[in-house]
Amino acid sequence: MLPHRMIAALVAGGVLAATSVVSAQDEAPPLPKAFINGEGLGWVTLGEADFTNVNCDPETWSWKDGIAYCTGQPVGVIRTLKPYTNFELVAEWCHRKSGGNSGIFLWSAPDALENVPRGTLPRCGIEVQVLDHGYAEQYEERTKKKPDWFTTNGDVFPVGRSKMEPFPPVSPNGQRSFPRKNLSKGIDQWNHYYVRAINGEVRLWVNGEEVSGGKNCDPATGHLCLESEGAPVEFRNLRIRELP
Repeated sequence: MLPHRMIAALVAGGVLAATSVVSAQDEAPPLPKAFINGEGLGWVTLGEADFTNVNCDPETWSWKDGIAYCTGQPVGVIRTLKPYTNFELVAEWCHRKSGGNSGIFLWSAPDALENVPRGTLPRCGIEVQVLDHGYAEQYEERTKKKPDWFTTNGDVFPVGRSKMEPFPPVSPNGQRSFPRKNLSKGIDQWNHYYVRAINGEVRLWVNGEEVSGGKNCDPATGHLCLESEGAPVEFRNLRIRELP
Protein backbone atom coordinates (compact mmCIF):
# COMPACT_ATOMS: atom_id res chain seq x y z
CA MET A 1 0.00 0.00 0.00
CA LEU A 2 1.27 3.48 -0.83
CA PRO A 3 2.11 5.81 2.09
CA HIS A 4 -0.67 8.36 2.82
CA ARG A 5 1.62 11.25 2.03
CA MET A 6 2.38 9.89 -1.44
CA ILE A 7 -1.28 9.28 -2.23
CA ALA A 8 -2.01 12.87 -1.22
CA ALA A 9 0.77 14.15 -3.46
CA LEU A 10 -0.49 12.20 -6.44
CA VAL A 11 -4.06 13.38 -5.98
CA ALA A 12 -3.08 16.99 -5.40
CA GLY A 13 -0.76 17.10 -8.39
CA GLY A 14 -3.15 15.24 -10.69
CA VAL A 15 -0.28 13.58 -12.53
CA LEU A 16 0.54 10.08 -13.72
CA ALA A 17 4.15 10.28 -12.61
CA ALA A 18 5.37 12.20 -9.59
CA THR A 19 8.32 12.33 -7.23
CA SER A 20 7.70 12.04 -3.52
CA VAL A 21 9.81 12.82 -0.48
CA VAL A 22 10.50 9.56 1.36
CA SER A 23 12.43 8.92 4.52
CA ALA A 24 15.90 7.42 4.33
CA GLN A 25 14.67 3.98 5.40
CA ASP A 26 11.89 3.89 2.79
CA GLU A 27 12.53 2.54 -0.69
CA ALA A 28 11.45 4.97 -3.42
CA PRO A 29 8.45 3.45 -5.24
CA PRO A 30 8.69 2.84 -9.00
CA LEU A 31 6.95 5.28 -11.30
CA PRO A 32 3.61 4.00 -12.62
CA LYS A 33 3.48 2.46 -16.07
CA ALA A 34 2.31 5.03 -18.58
CA PHE A 35 -0.77 4.72 -20.76
CA ILE A 36 -1.89 8.08 -22.06
CA ASN A 37 -5.13 8.85 -23.86
CA GLY A 38 -4.91 12.64 -23.52
CA GLU A 39 -8.49 13.03 -22.25
CA GLY A 40 -9.41 14.72 -19.02
CA LEU A 41 -5.82 15.05 -17.87
CA GLY A 42 -5.18 18.74 -18.36
CA TRP A 43 -3.29 18.34 -21.62
CA VAL A 44 -2.75 21.23 -23.99
CA THR A 45 -2.63 20.48 -27.71
CA LEU A 46 0.39 22.18 -29.22
CA GLY A 47 -0.16 24.14 -32.40
CA GLU A 48 1.43 26.83 -34.48
CA ALA A 49 1.03 29.45 -31.76
CA ASP A 50 3.02 27.27 -29.34
CA PHE A 51 6.15 27.13 -31.53
CA THR A 52 8.56 29.69 -32.90
CA ASN A 53 10.92 29.35 -35.86
CA VAL A 54 14.63 28.96 -35.13
CA ASN A 55 16.30 28.61 -38.52
CA CYS A 56 13.78 27.17 -41.00
CA ASP A 57 12.24 29.03 -43.92
CA PRO A 58 8.73 30.47 -43.47
CA GLU A 59 7.26 27.80 -45.74
CA THR A 60 9.10 24.87 -44.11
CA TRP A 61 6.34 24.31 -41.56
CA SER A 62 2.59 24.70 -42.04
CA TRP A 63 -0.34 23.82 -39.80
CA LYS A 64 -3.80 22.60 -40.76
CA ASP A 65 -6.46 20.81 -38.74
CA GLY A 66 -4.03 20.03 -35.93
CA ILE A 67 -1.35 18.55 -38.19
CA ALA A 68 2.12 20.03 -38.60
CA TYR A 69 3.40 19.60 -42.16
CA CYS A 70 7.15 19.86 -42.70
CA THR A 71 8.75 20.00 -46.15
CA GLY A 72 12.14 18.95 -44.78
CA GLN A 73 13.86 21.92 -46.46
CA PRO A 74 16.07 23.41 -45.20
CA VAL A 75 17.53 21.44 -42.30
CA GLY A 76 16.60 23.21 -39.07
CA VAL A 77 14.17 23.29 -36.15
CA ILE A 78 11.21 25.06 -34.62
CA ARG A 79 11.07 25.28 -30.82
CA THR A 80 8.51 25.60 -28.08
CA LEU A 81 7.95 29.12 -26.79
CA LYS A 82 9.21 28.26 -23.32
CA PRO A 83 11.70 25.78 -21.85
CA TYR A 84 10.57 22.68 -19.93
CA THR A 85 12.20 20.61 -17.21
CA ASN A 86 9.96 17.71 -16.16
CA PHE A 87 7.22 16.76 -18.58
CA GLU A 88 5.29 14.14 -20.53
CA LEU A 89 5.08 14.45 -24.29
CA VAL A 90 2.88 12.68 -26.81
CA ALA A 91 3.49 12.98 -30.54
CA GLU A 92 2.34 11.03 -33.56
CA TRP A 93 4.50 11.19 -36.68
CA CYS A 94 4.42 9.94 -40.25
CA HIS A 95 7.11 10.05 -42.92
CA ARG A 96 6.00 10.76 -46.49
CA LYS A 97 9.22 9.76 -48.28
CA SER A 98 11.23 6.55 -48.01
CA GLY A 99 14.33 7.13 -45.94
CA GLY A 100 12.89 10.23 -44.27
CA ASN A 101 14.77 11.66 -41.29
CA SER A 102 13.52 13.85 -38.45
CA GLY A 103 13.55 14.02 -34.69
CA ILE A 104 12.23 15.55 -31.50
CA PHE A 105 14.80 17.48 -29.48
CA LEU A 106 14.43 17.61 -25.70
CA TRP A 107 16.13 20.07 -23.36
CA SER A 108 17.82 22.25 -25.99
CA ALA A 109 19.44 25.08 -24.05
CA PRO A 110 18.13 28.56 -24.97
CA ASP A 111 21.60 29.82 -25.90
CA ALA A 112 22.04 26.88 -28.28
CA LEU A 113 19.00 28.06 -30.22
CA GLU A 114 20.33 31.55 -30.87
CA ASN A 115 21.90 32.44 -34.22
CA VAL A 116 21.77 28.84 -35.50
CA PRO A 117 22.95 28.92 -39.14
CA ARG A 118 20.44 27.98 -41.81
CA GLY A 119 20.80 24.35 -42.81
CA THR A 120 22.20 23.16 -39.47
CA LEU A 121 20.83 21.70 -36.24
CA PRO A 122 21.26 22.93 -32.66
CA ARG A 123 24.31 21.48 -30.94
CA CYS A 124 22.56 20.84 -27.65
CA GLY A 125 19.69 18.54 -26.71
CA ILE A 126 18.60 14.94 -26.32
CA GLU A 127 17.31 13.69 -29.66
CA VAL A 128 14.46 11.23 -29.89
CA GLN A 129 15.03 9.84 -33.38
CA VAL A 130 12.19 9.91 -35.92
CA LEU A 131 13.53 7.82 -38.78
CA ASP A 132 11.93 5.86 -41.63
CA HIS A 133 13.04 2.27 -42.23
CA GLY A 134 14.06 3.18 -45.76
CA TYR A 135 17.00 5.13 -44.30
CA ALA A 136 18.65 1.88 -43.16
CA GLU A 137 17.87 0.20 -46.49
CA GLN A 138 19.46 3.05 -48.43
CA TYR A 139 22.48 3.03 -46.12
CA GLU A 140 23.00 -0.69 -46.78
CA GLU A 141 22.69 -0.21 -50.54
CA ARG A 142 25.21 2.63 -50.42
CA THR A 143 27.79 1.07 -48.09
CA LYS A 144 27.19 -2.64 -48.78
CA LYS A 145 26.91 -3.33 -45.05
CA LYS A 146 24.17 -3.30 -42.46
CA PRO A 147 24.09 -0.23 -40.20
CA ASP A 148 25.37 -0.90 -36.69
CA TRP A 149 25.54 2.66 -35.34
CA PHE A 150 21.84 3.56 -35.62
CA THR A 151 18.39 1.96 -35.82
CA THR A 152 15.06 3.10 -37.23
CA ASN A 153 12.95 2.14 -34.22
CA GLY A 154 13.50 4.91 -31.69
CA ASP A 155 17.11 5.71 -30.80
CA VAL A 156 17.65 8.24 -27.98
CA PHE A 157 20.99 10.07 -27.82
CA PRO A 158 22.70 13.34 -26.78
CA VAL A 159 23.56 15.97 -29.39
CA GLY A 160 26.52 18.35 -29.27
CA ARG A 161 27.47 19.43 -25.76
CA SER A 162 24.62 17.52 -24.13
CA LYS A 163 25.40 14.41 -22.11
CA MET A 164 23.40 11.28 -21.34
CA GLU A 165 24.04 7.83 -19.93
CA PRO A 166 22.09 5.59 -22.33
CA PHE A 167 19.96 2.67 -21.25
CA PRO A 168 20.99 -0.68 -22.81
CA PRO A 169 21.18 -1.93 -25.43
CA VAL A 170 23.79 0.68 -26.36
CA SER A 171 25.30 1.56 -29.74
CA PRO A 172 28.92 0.50 -30.41
CA ASN A 173 30.21 4.02 -29.66
CA GLY A 174 28.39 4.05 -26.31
CA GLN A 175 26.36 7.17 -27.15
CA ARG A 176 22.94 5.91 -28.25
CA SER A 177 20.27 3.97 -26.47
CA PHE A 178 19.03 1.41 -28.99
CA PRO A 179 15.42 0.17 -28.73
CA ARG A 180 14.84 -3.15 -27.00
CA LYS A 181 12.08 -3.95 -29.49
CA ASN A 182 11.50 -2.93 -33.12
CA LEU A 183 8.03 -1.40 -33.17
CA SER A 184 8.12 1.53 -35.63
CA LYS A 185 5.83 1.43 -38.65
CA GLY A 186 6.94 2.30 -42.18
CA ILE A 187 6.32 5.08 -44.66
CA ASP A 188 2.83 6.64 -44.78
CA GLN A 189 1.89 5.00 -41.46
CA TRP A 190 1.39 6.90 -38.21
CA ASN A 191 3.62 6.12 -35.24
CA HIS A 192 2.88 7.03 -31.63
CA TYR A 193 5.64 8.33 -29.34
CA TYR A 194 5.23 8.89 -25.62
CA VAL A 195 8.21 10.53 -23.89
CA ARG A 196 8.58 10.92 -20.15
CA ALA A 197 11.38 13.23 -19.02
CA ILE A 198 11.88 13.59 -15.27
CA ASN A 199 14.91 14.81 -13.28
CA GLY A 200 17.35 14.25 -16.12
CA GLU A 201 15.96 10.85 -17.12
CA VAL A 202 14.31 10.22 -20.51
CA ARG A 203 12.16 7.22 -21.40
CA LEU A 204 10.58 6.55 -24.81
CA TRP A 205 7.53 4.42 -25.60
CA VAL A 206 7.01 3.51 -29.29
CA ASN A 207 3.49 2.49 -30.26
CA GLY A 208 2.61 1.58 -26.69
CA GLU A 209 5.77 -0.09 -25.37
CA GLU A 210 8.81 1.34 -23.63
CA VAL A 211 11.91 0.74 -25.75
CA SER A 212 14.77 3.16 -25.00
CA GLY A 213 16.04 6.09 -22.96
CA GLY A 214 18.79 7.39 -20.74
CA LYS A 215 19.64 9.04 -17.44
CA ASN A 216 21.94 11.71 -16.02
CA CYS A 217 21.14 14.05 -18.89
CA ASP A 218 22.90 17.41 -18.86
CA PRO A 219 21.40 19.90 -19.39
CA ALA A 220 18.08 18.64 -18.11
CA THR A 221 16.01 21.70 -18.89
CA GLY A 222 15.41 23.56 -22.13
CA HIS A 223 13.18 23.95 -25.17
CA LEU A 224 11.56 21.13 -27.12
CA CYS A 225 12.15 21.21 -30.88
CA LEU A 226 10.71 19.59 -33.98
CA GLU A 227 13.29 18.83 -36.63
CA SER A 228 13.31 19.40 -40.37
CA GLU A 229 15.95 17.17 -41.92
CA GLY A 230 15.62 16.77 -45.66
CA ALA A 231 12.33 14.97 -46.27
CA PRO A 232 8.61 15.60 -45.74
CA VAL A 233 7.29 14.55 -42.33
CA GLU A 234 4.07 15.20 -40.45
CA PHE A 235 3.27 15.47 -36.74
CA ARG A 236 -0.15 15.38 -35.10
CA ASN A 237 -1.75 15.09 -31.66
CA LEU A 238 1.16 16.92 -30.08
CA ARG A 239 0.51 17.16 -26.35
CA ILE A 240 2.64 18.13 -23.43
CA ARG A 241 2.12 18.27 -19.69
CA GLU A 242 4.54 19.73 -17.21
CA LEU A 243 5.30 17.70 -14.08
CA PRO A 244 6.56 18.85 -10.69
